Amino acid sequence: MTLFDHRHLNLPAAIIAGGAAGIISGFVKLGWENVLPPRTAKRDAVNPPETLMKQVGIPDSILNASYHYSGHEIPWAGFVIHFGFSTTFAVLYQILGEKVPAIKKDAGTWFGLAIWVAFHLGIMPAMGTVPTAKEQPKDEHISEALGHIVWMVTNDLVGTDVYRRLTQQSHRH
Repeated sequence: MTLFDHRHLNLPAAIIAGGAAGIISGFVKLGWENVLPPRTAKRDAVNPPETLMKQVGIPDSILNASYHYSGHEIPWAGFVIHFGFSTTFAVLYQILGEKVPAIKKDAGTWFGLAIWVAFHLGIMPAMGTVPTAKEQPKDEHISEALGHIVWMVTNDLVGTDVYRRLTQQSHRH
């Protein structure tokens, strides 16, 4: 077994497959967080995407912008961060996974856990976006770790299938 796969990478197909996977997995992660909320209600009053946007100077007019659906006021700016993160890492996973198959070991489980460790235990605490890993409740660690696994397995399943369909289709013509 070699570390790198020397097959041709169809970059447009990988980007499309990763983008589709990232959108779907973003919805899966939102659903997951409704079943196992990662943060207490108090900590979620200003969630990490909102905190990050404040830290980088996004104006309140954008931060507080919302849309209305079925009698609910939904803040869309946090969704931009959520789905932007999801699709960015799904595309990266799809591209890297086609060239370095070890990244896709166990359907992305380890890649998902690595993203959780890097961002929720390292980068975001270092930036002051979330509390330090020791200050985060155990429930948050459980929800986020399992949620990142489910999120990345979704990316793996969807991205792999879409990429296969796109590349098989292009070989038929």
